[in-house]
Amino acid sequence: MKHSENSTHNLARRQALKRLSGLAALAAIGPVTVNAAAVEQRRRRIPSSGESIPVMGLGTARTFDVGGDEESRAPLREVLRLFVEHGGTIVDSSPMYGRAEKVVGDLASDLALHNALFYATKVWTTGREPGIDQMENSFRLMRTPVIDLMQVHNLVDTQIHLATIREWMARKRIRYVGITHYTASAFDDLERLIRSEKLDYVQFPYSIVNRQAEERLIPSAADHGVGVIAHRNFEKGALFHKVRGKPLPVWTGEFDCNSWGHFFLKYLIGDPRVTNVIPATRKPKHLIDNMGAGLGRLPDATMRRRMARFIEDL
Repeated sequence: MKHSENSTHNLARRQALKRLSGLAALAAIGPVTVNAAAVEQRRRRIPSSGESIPVMGLGTARTFDVGGDEESRAPLREVLRLFVEHGGTIVDSSPMYGRAEKVVGDLASDLALHNALFYATKVWTTGREPGIDQMENSFRLMRTPVIDLMQVHNLVDTQIHLATIREWMARKRIRYVGITHYTASAFDDLERLIRSEKLDYVQFPYSIVNRQAEERLIPSAADHGVGVIAHRNFEKGALFHKVRGKPLPVWTGEFDCNSWGHFFLKYLIGDPRVTNVIPATRKPKHLIDNMGAGLGRLPDATMRRRMARFIEDL
């Protein structure tokens, strides 16, 4: 939603208070510490409000869909702990992702991280009442009284759910509204809604080998003051298979790139119109590497073209 100057100030103040209380909680529990990386993490402003948010987020599709046993949850607890320790806030989930919402809620409670996180989830059903029931369940599973971003998933019954989300925004239960889709075939529909609706965020697949969003969707979002969340950043791991056994080019040092994960993520956040990326992982070492992409210099437009050509030529 586009906000007045007053409401923008209030939103930013509420999130700042939320973040400060989250840091206090972290200090109280001990195991999670906020280190220098948290301070250095690159941030972007949500266009509709001006609120500053770390560009590096955390996706939960497939990775957080696990049972309640400690063997399955232990690495994810560490992933979430390290995510916050390294300056992350936005965690993106969906009812479509199996048990992911519940796992996020349970682990955030275990670690006392609720006030440190920016919760993004989705509604993915048809009909007003089923949508209400599903969203209420998301609050319950994620154990939070406020969801920061509620998105209409894959444009299912969009107008019905947008109306409900806006009602709940007026009641301060939801802070931002967005739309998503998982395929480029829906980009025209996403662009039409960006132009016709007052939205805060749009989410879609975007990677160094899937750049269709650069043609019209990203420019349209920027023109209409809509934040961008890019998902499927690694093409479900296919990008790492593509570069397996290959050294990083020497010139990647020009933008502080230390791994192929950095290479793929820095390409995306090198575009200042991308508000957040949300790579998913269940491995703590991969989480640490991903968060490193939010540090240091970024490639400029000329370098990004060079990066894309390099991958195309492999």
